[in-house]
Amino acid sequence: MHRITGRAGGDSLIEMSPTDSFNDDVNGYHLHVSSNTGSLQPEQSPSPLTPDVCVETCDSLNTSLASLAQSEHSDSPQHESETLERIEALTGQWRKRAQFLKFRSRIDKQQHSKDSVFFRDGVRRIDFVLSYLDDKDGERKQERRKMYEANLVNVGLELETEDKSESDDGKTYFVKIHAPWEVLATYADVLKIKVPFKVNDIPDDGDMPMNWLSTPFRLPEHIMHPDPDYFTAPFDKSKSDFFLIDDKATFFPPSVRNRIVYYILSRCSYFKDECGVKDKKGIKRLLNNCTYTAAFPLHDSRYWTKAKDANCESERYHLHKHWARFFCFYKEQPLNLIRKYYGEKIGIYFAWLGFYTEMLLFAAIVGTLCFVYGFLTFDDNQWSKDICSAEIGGNIVMCPLCDKKCGYWKLNSTCNSSWQSHLFDNVGTVFFAIFMAIWVTLFLEFWKRRQARLEYEWDLVDFEEEQQQLQLRPEYETKCTNRKLNRITQEMELVLNRTSTDLMGKLLLCWATVTLWEMEPYLPITSKCARTCLSGATVLLWISLIIACIIGVIAYRLAVYAAFASIMKDNPTSNLQVVGPYITPQLATSVTASCINFVIIMILNLMYERVAVWITDMEIPKTHLEYENKLTVKMFLFQFVNYYSSCFYVAFFKGKFVGYPGNYAYMFGSTLRNEECDPGGCLIELTTQLVIVMTGKQVWGNIQEALVPWMMNWWGSRKARNHPESLYSRWEQDHDLQGFGQLGLFYEYLEMVIQFGFITLFVASFPLAPLLALINNIIEVRVDAWKLTTQFRRPVAAKAHSIGAWEEILNGMAVLSVVTNAFIVAFTSDMIPRLVYMYAYNPDGELNMKGYISNSLSSFNISVIPAENRPDDDENPSWFNSSIDTCRYRDYRYPSGHEKQYSHTMQFWHILAAKLAFIIIMEHVAFLVKFFVAWMIPDVPSDVRARVKRERYLVQEYLHNYEVEKLKIQLSQDVHEECNCSPMIYPCLPKHEVLSECL
Repeated sequence: MHRITGRAGGDSLIEMSPTDSFNDDVNGYHLHVSSNTGSLQPEQSPSPLTPDVCVETCDSLNTSLASLAQSEHSDSPQHESETLERIEALTGQWRKRAQFLKFRSRIDKQQHSKDSVFFRDGVRRIDFVLSYLDDKDGERKQERRKMYEANLVNVGLELETEDKSESDDGKTYFVKIHAPWEVLATYADVLKIKVPFKVNDIPDDGDMPMNWLSTPFRLPEHIMHPDPDYFTAPFDKSKSDFFLIDDKATFFPPSVRNRIVYYILSRCSYFKDECGVKDKKGIKRLLNNCTYTAAFPLHDSRYWTKAKDANCESERYHLHKHWARFFCFYKEQPLNLIRKYYGEKIGIYFAWLGFYTEMLLFAAIVGTLCFVYGFLTFDDNQWSKDICSAEIGGNIVMCPLCDKKCGYWKLNSTCNSSWQSHLFDNVGTVFFAIFMAIWVTLFLEFWKRRQARLEYEWDLVDFEEEQQQLQLRPEYETKCTNRKLNRITQEMELVLNRTSTDLMGKLLLCWATVTLWEMEPYLPITSKCARTCLSGATVLLWISLIIACIIGVIAYRLAVYAAFASIMKDNPTSNLQVVGPYITPQLATSVTASCINFVIIMILNLMYERVAVWITDMEIPKTHLEYENKLTVKMFLFQFVNYYSSCFYVAFFKGKFVGYPGNYAYMFGSTLRNEECDPGGCLIELTTQLVIVMTGKQVWGNIQEALVPWMMNWWGSRKARNHPESLYSRWEQDHDLQGFGQLGLFYEYLEMVIQFGFITLFVASFPLAPLLALINNIIEVRVDAWKLTTQFRRPVAAKAHSIGAWEEILNGMAVLSVVTNAFIVAFTSDMIPRLVYMYAYNPDGELNMKGYISNSLSSFNISVIPAENRPDDDENPSWFNSSIDTCRYRDYRYPSGHEKQYSHTMQFWHILAAKLAFIIIMEHVAFLVKFFVAWMIPDVPSDVRARVKRERYLVQEYLHNYEVEKLKIQLSQDVHEECNCSPMIYPCLPKHEVLSECL
């Protein structure tokens, strides 16, 4: 016998055998169960056995058995005949009872399809599902489950268990949970959930001119706006008749229902004495100790077809059809349907991601134009022509780039890198850096306006994060055993306990008495400081580990460059027909070091993700908002250093502290000489570093997000094909993977913010970065939608009115990006030295770049190089001979023999002054534009502000009218004639006169 239990109100448990045989031709009944009584109503009743008769028969059977048991001691013939008659009657009753049970099971089997989201009675909706394995050594788990489920029933939830024989693996039990109206209404009042009370009759005049141009990008109206627009107000159980409650079963949408149920699950105890043991509570602890294997709300249907049940929604199907498919990439997102199905927190993420992708389109267009400009001005690149020419670059002998292993080399060997550098290092670079400073300001300001509009449309205007401060994390409540007086909620809870006569008192009496009434949990200041210090020390340790890895990569670059330079002397790679001429020691070193750095970044990320969650849990944050903010700061700080430190090194440190021949600077006093920039500049190396790290991160992220879930989904589909008869295979297929929950959403935000840093902090070195980000985000939106709709469990709905702490992080990165791009143009690019030469140091007085290369290189006497630093004879190229007495190096210093030999020339100081002036001017211009734009563009659109005020006024008016009408009804029914006026005159009086007269 396997047990399938269903409880509705006072209904008894029903047991049935899986071996019972059913005749599908018997009876024409269809299932129609009342939520209050659970009775069955026949559509046609050819059989004399009705469900009501069956219930009465079962009750009379129990009474007869009791009377029979009392008469067993009698041996008289009269009693014996009476007993035989009773046995005969009971036999007929038993047959009727068996027929009823078979009939009930047959109906349940027919009605409970794979797409059903209801209990077996077909009426009570499944709001949450718990699953567990009945293992052999699970007595303690079984006891915990028993107590936990009993406590859930005690607080008003209804449960129904599906046997393991219905699962694919034959081992998994499913506990279905339903929240009746009383529970939903009580907690909707507690959580201040907004519900509709009147259709919004404010005319919407927000049509844009030329709106027909967006027709190809639109979705059907019923997808974009699945519900009418309502006036809403926080639910008040005492005023339930004020709200638009047409059907209590559908008044609260599934996202609100699963949010309420999860709130109860996370605070319900699994210990017998619920008020005495505080650490034995919450579904999270039961999942961690494997008492339950999973806890999740159900999707409403299969994603590839509509639900067959007319009472079941098909929102998941519509989301997959119009949103989760890649070929819909040019279509708008159905944000209202996303919000309705998944909640506001996930809806606001996809709204931000979509808006960010739209804004990237403009940055990508301008960046591409700047790149095309660099490509089209190849012929005007005079300095590259000088480097590549045999007369200039072929006659300039450069000093060795490393000691001993590096020989002398000719300037024209860097011809290719010079041309490549011009693609990104041109006048368009300065323009694009200034444009991106303005773009990032516009992006943030327009997002604030878009966010304000969503707040209004999604009824989040009055939502404040402070409202969540009273909703403590269950982990905080269980781990903080100390208590202190709660001065805020004490009076409220005293009133609650004096008036707790309804279900609200039954649900919250014990919890309120312990956690809110008079005392609240708190973390002692000494423990809090110790935990914070340990957390901070752990973060500093891991950041130090990143810096150590970066130093290791720098040491690799120094050591390997000498090896590449030794191997590639006289350009032996020219034997390679295709890539040989393009492989230089600088390029080989930069590419291999960037690849190694990327691998280290990904390894450290995987390790630190676990550490960050662990140390955040150790701090025991008080609320969910505090938990997310702490985790956000830790993860962003770590990933900021992890991803950007190598780019900061190449941009601002490489080639800046080199020294000069005969007096080179060495890394930490070792024999490894600090890196130099080649004559083409360090900008091309920064571009290489940025392309490898940014592109590698995006490719690896897409592989993780798309390929791995696809493989697991393929394996799940294969298992389903092996068990096609399984009633609940849909549950297990959809929910094999971890859900797109709070941490999943956190990592999605983190990934996009890191990408935002790449396209803003270092965009002056790579104008195509926004284009790569745009392509990635177009894929990202649909991949995230596909995962969320087809691969993941349906997440528990959560509210949020903004993107939270990420907005402040984006603002900080926007300010920092202005500074970094100004420094990149000034110190990493050669733009400022070229302009200074053209306007001040051109010997011909013309505005051209002739002679710039020779002017930018200093001379050094080879004879004064120390013997231990001179290149070995076999390292020098074949063309080098003893007649060459000087070599050139990249700097502005006086030549040997000058009274100020090897000290900086006046041109160096002029260039430095020009660089500093450019930084100051660019920053001030960018910040002035930023503040002006922020001042010109209000955070809240004027029409939204007006509509909010109008709606608040109307809500107050409707509430006032409701109270007046309620008062009139109360006065008309009052037997005491305290009010001498006739009720008939009230409709003619103003509202304030009605109230004053009656009062």
